[in-house]
Amino acid sequence: MKPRSFYFRSDLLRILLLLVVGPPCAAAQGTPPSSADQTLARSVQELRKQVEDLRAAVAEIRSEASQYRAESDQLRKELQDMRAAPSTTVPSAGSEQATSTTAPVDQRLASLEETTELLHNELKTQYQTKVESASKYRVRLSGLVLFNMFGNSGSTDNLDVPTYAAPSSSYGATSTFGATLRQSQLGLEVFGPTIHGAKTSGRVQFDFGGGFPAGALDGVSTGIVRLRTASARLDWQDTSVVIGQDELFISPNSPTSFASLLTPSFGYSGNLWAWTPQLRIEHKLAWSAHQNFTIQAGILDNLTGEPSYGSHRQPQAGEASGHPAYALRTAWNTSLHQRPLGVGVSGYYSPQDWGSGWDVKGWAVASDWKIPLARQLELSGEFYRGKAVGGLGGGIGQSLVFSINPSDPSSYFRPLNSVGGWSQLKFSASSRLEFNGVFGMDNPFSADVHAFSVPVGPYGYVLAANRSGMANVIFRPRSDLLFSGEYRHLRTSQLVGYNTADQVNVMMGVLF
Repeated sequence: MKPRSFYFRSDLLRILLLLVVGPPCAAAQGTPPSSADQTLARSVQELRKQVEDLRAAVAEIRSEASQYRAESDQLRKELQDMRAAPSTTVPSAGSEQATSTTAPVDQRLASLEETTELLHNELKTQYQTKVESASKYRVRLSGLVLFNMFGNSGSTDNLDVPTYAAPSSSYGATSTFGATLRQSQLGLEVFGPTIHGAKTSGRVQFDFGGGFPAGALDGVSTGIVRLRTASARLDWQDTSVVIGQDELFISPNSPTSFASLLTPSFGYSGNLWAWTPQLRIEHKLAWSAHQNFTIQAGILDNLTGEPSYGSHRQPQAGEASGHPAYALRTAWNTSLHQRPLGVGVSGYYSPQDWGSGWDVKGWAVASDWKIPLARQLELSGEFYRGKAVGGLGGGIGQSLVFSINPSDPSSYFRPLNSVGGWSQLKFSASSRLEFNGVFGMDNPFSADVHAFSVPVGPYGYVLAANRSGMANVIFRPRSDLLFSGEYRHLRTSQLVGYNTADQVNVMMGVLF
């Protein structure tokens, strides 16, 4: 008996021969086929049928693949045409299917484009902050390009940034129009090393409000660069030391306005202000995770508000006393409606020597507040009561009144007591749009203003009261772009009568 492998190989060989040659013909062989041969023939026929079916299926798959490839190319071409001309291309039935099919793809592409743009902007920011300096420490450049276009009705002390209504203008005009960019600002900030646990930093800020070149044709369009602030800081975790020319820390708030940057908004209408050289120390006492108590104390250059003349510096009355001015502020800070809330109380003392034995003890007490009434509504403001604080804008910039010309030794003087303040209501419609309404006033005491029959003040005339009202809207479509419109009304009283003025200001600013 032969092994099974022999019969298996014989059957396999016979099947291959049948596939190649075909089934044997009985007439040609001369003997009828056996049952085994018939069964083998049927198996071969079934195999051939299966092979043909497979070939037909492969051909059909190839045809469908070609059709799908052609449809894909057509859809891709239609999608490119739609992107190239979205406003003029009319989608067909096939393109509607393409839109629905490629919608997730478009969403992913839009997301990728947005992410790429954000990364690109971040890289640009990182590149721009790397301003080259002579030291190895990082320097940051910042600033504001601000365009103001305004129209005034009535006379004011300053055409583009008015602070009070004046008796008359140089040309007797009651209606004026103008534009300026001299409120634009430029700043530099340097981040130094850490010394004994304190982070060191410094900053300097300029604008173009230093006056106008003498004799220049149309010189009002070429404002002279002016130093605003320049300071150095040492910052520990809870304590800071500030040295330099900085803002008046006993008056930390100002009304929100881009129409008045050369002089802080509502200066001489209840908002005390000064950019004065100072040395101050700040310390923060944490009561809880959301509350702290801040103490600020410092000595300041004892400025009293006299105008400067020429290029040589002469001492002002406060500097002539041989003493600095002293200031102290305490404040409580927390949060309400997920916004900061702060209330502060301040004190200021300024010894002054006006010559001819005229010694004055200037002083002021003040309070400030910033209270979020709701998530979108905020109330802020300041109030002060003082004496001889014209150097801080109090008393409408008047510290004393004189009986006659103050250069005459026989003249008498009287320190000017005053009271004033301002309050602002801010409505933030969104993170980009806000509305502000403000009212402020500064009121020298009538007993001091009328102490002499014909009093003389630093303006040549004495201002008895100054009131201001303002409303504006500020829109920031981007963090580096702003648009604003503002209306302001001024009402200034003199010894007899009063003057009024109005200004409408339209602004555009680019921040960098």
